[in-house]
Amino acid sequence: MEKFDLYNYDRTLSGKTIERGNPVPDGYYRLVVVVLIFNSKGELLIQQRQSYKKNWSNLWDISSAGHVTAGETSQQGASRELKEELGIDYDFSNTAPVMTISFPHGFNDFYIIHKDLDVSKLQLQEEEVQAAKWAAKEEVLQMIDDGRFIPYNKGIVDFIFFQFDHQGTHTKADWTVPIKKV
Repeated sequence: MEKFDLYNYDRTLSGKTIERGNPVPDGYYRLVVVVLIFNSKGELLIQQRQSYKKNWSNLWDISSAGHVTAGETSQQGASRELKEELGIDYDFSNTAPVMTISFPHGFNDFYIIHKDLDVSKLQLQEEEVQAAKWAAKEEVLQMIDDGRFIPYNKGIVDFIFFQFDHQGTHTKADWTVPIKKV
């Protein structure tokens, strides 16, 4: 049975775990990672969930996402989820999330990758993913309206696409120059 670490409100580990499928007790939080892959055209790699998935079956979703398992860091969970769902090896060990969004009983850590990939060469996880494709922001927003995409808040989708070519909150990023590490 898969287990998740439980965190306190200040995102410190509580020392407690929970098994998948059980509700998170009040006062505790779980950690979820979201990986967004953008190509050089500014399109987002999206995946279609399998028809037999319990939640959101057949709907399109962002590049990759999932729970961080017990004992993993956010970065390790992002690497594992990306490898499992799409067959992509990526080391997030020196990468901070571009943003974290809190939700009831959890935290979503968002990571962005800039990479041109051939969708036909992805190794889709049969249990989770039935298809993948590139999509522009307008297409994703239309798919939400049409009920073909997981019903994300459209303001978050706008922000995700904004983050694609911006570093932080103030200036357009120059992705040809490495970010300085302090």
